Amino acid sequence: MTEKDALIYDWNTESPRSAKSRPVSFADETLRDGLQSPSVRIPSVEEKLGILHLMEDLGIPVVDIGLPGAGPHAAGHTERLAREITAERLRLRPYCAARTVTSDVRPIVEISQKAGIAIEVAAFIGTSPIRQYAEDWTLDEILRHSEEAVRFAVREGLPVMFVTEDTTRSRPEAVRRIYSEAIAWGATALVVCDTVGHATPSGARNLIRFVVEEIVAASGAAIRVDWHGHSDRGLGVVNAISAFEAGADQLHASALGIGERVGNTPMDTLLVNMRLMGYIDRDLSRLKDYCEAVARATGVPIPSNYPVVGADAFRTGTGVHAAAVIMALKKGDVELANLVYSGVPSHWFGLAQRIEVGPMSGRSNVVYWLETRGIPPDQELVNRIFARAKASDHVLTEDEVLAEARSGVRS
Repeated sequence: MTEKDALIYDWNTESPRSAKSRPVSFADETLRDGLQSPSVRIPSVEEKLGILHLMEDLGIPVVDIGLPGAGPHAAGHTERLAREITAERLRLRPYCAARTVTSDVRPIVEISQKAGIAIEVAAFIGTSPIRQYAEDWTLDEILRHSEEAVRFAVREGLPVMFVTEDTTRSRPEAVRRIYSEAIAWGATALVVCDTVGHATPSGARNLIRFVVEEIVAASGAAIRVDWHGHSDRGLGVVNAISAFEAGADQLHASALGIGERVGNTPMDTLLVNMRLMGYIDRDLSRLKDYCEAVARATGVPIPSNYPVVGADAFRTGTGVHAAAVIMALKKGDVELANLVYSGVPSHWFGLAQRIEVGPMSGRSNVVYWLETRGIPPDQELVNRIFARAKASDHVLTEDEVLAEARSGVRS
């Protein structure tokens, strides 16, 4: 126990100890599933390459590089990303999405051969009763199409993750039969999907345990189990963590949670929570760079109150809060300052606390603001800035505070 541990009593002790010793992998869907958001701009291939390298810097091990079966443009971008991974010797392991038809799998095979790298095939098909009813599919038809596509990929020497859309609303007997067949065809991973964000944490746990204990264990094969979640109910992150704790090996997510409707599980917030819960231990100092690169490339703004990377995440203009942070900083203890009024230590993510001056500030805010910019905090100047802040309807900008400082010099 560290000195700081003695200062914080942590009630968050419900995480199973067995999960602490299990490795966890992350699959980044930003450049494929994330781009299904109707509000995004599709990034250029150069922007995608920059994001790819930031994934590498964050230690994200697996990345979806596209759905090349969608057409020549998608195939071109997918091939360029695959070639970059090979040429730059990135540690990223790529996979591509494909409908369960050989015409979607074939371009993945071709790109894999051209780039000289194994590309996992994420073969997907809907399995829930409502989806079957809407599409006029029978379970036998689903199995027939799926078998053809999976066996084709396996014959071509590519690993296959078999993806069942809307798994969280599928009947257990259907899930058992489809996954068992997929394992028999040669799939080495099963992807459990909460496609419409239906699941709750208990639902995620129940389903993952069912797949792990009733299907994978019964097969006797070494099968990876993935969780792919969406955030329609705002439960993307907690569902992913629950899935991991129940036995999932790999969690899918996208930067800023971009994706169809309200989006996928946000990768950034998931990494933050997995780090805070002790499930991973890695350098996440480039997390903000990753999020900002995706925001620029897709045109999706980062809300000011977004966790960790939002503008206000470690920023306060409130007097009581700022006073506690300032007193901690004056002790020369950055970690204490980052914890006294925050549940997330900013320095873990390459960030720092920011003290602002506004209508809810105290004089200590003003003094600290001036001192950190090398401006002597004489009483007249502090009083003048403090009075302006109290009369304002917003936190003062840098220029507004500096204008007060300069006006004092002129007078």
